[in-house]
Amino acid sequence: MGRPGSDGTPSPRINNNPMFHAQPTPQPPMFHSQPTPEQSVYEKQMVQTEQKYPSNVGMVNQPSGVPMGRPGQPTNFSTGGMGYQQPYGAHIVQPPPNTINQRSNWTSGLFDCMNDAENAIITFCFPFVTFGQIAEVIDEGATTCGSSGMLYGLICCLVGIPCIYSCTFRAKLRNKYGLPDAPAPDWITHFFCEYCALCQEYRELKNRGLDPAIGWIGNVQKHQMQQQGMMAPPMGQRMMG
Repeated sequence: MGRPGSDGTPSPRINNNPMFHAQPTPQPPMFHSQPTPEQSVYEKQMVQTEQKYPSNVGMVNQPSGVPMGRPGQPTNFSTGGMGYQQPYGAHIVQPPPNTINQRSNWTSGLFDCMNDAENAIITFCFPFVTFGQIAEVIDEGATTCGSSGMLYGLICCLVGIPCIYSCTFRAKLRNKYGLPDAPAPDWITHFFCEYCALCQEYRELKNRGLDPAIGWIGNVQKHQMQQQGMMAPPMGQRMMG
């Protein structure tokens, strides 16, 4: 390296070396553009909205008409073809579930015994037979006709008031089909009109498609045969190849 001259002039080698000269930092070019009319209108509307609704909590954006929603919580919107979405804070009351036993009325009156004269005569002469048939169908085979009839006759001979046992099956029948407690409570109906109550319960089961005379097993087989008859193809038809 050369030394500086005696007159203080730097060496030519130093002058030619760019490392000894600081370069000025280039400044980014400044662009100034005027906003478009649409931007000016939009900014003006935003300023008016901010002034009118400073918190933006649950308000509606006036220019667009879209709910702004609460901060930090998404707002659900209904889109075409996507169905309705529950808005924030809304409570939908679910309908209660369908009950198995729908409310209905008795198909015959308490004193319509002569609608089934044969059953009326059997009940008047042998009430334990009618009760046994009713009990077996109501309990869906869990209680047999013979055992129920014998227990009914035993209570009748020992106590003389078989209604304390037969009224319980009237309550089961009402719960099964949603029948009203009419014309009186079950124990009162059986206490004063034991035979008429048995005949009414017998007719009720028969009118609803359950024949107490054939027992529970007979009713199940009858129902299966009806289903098979509905599923069987009509006679005289064959597959065409």
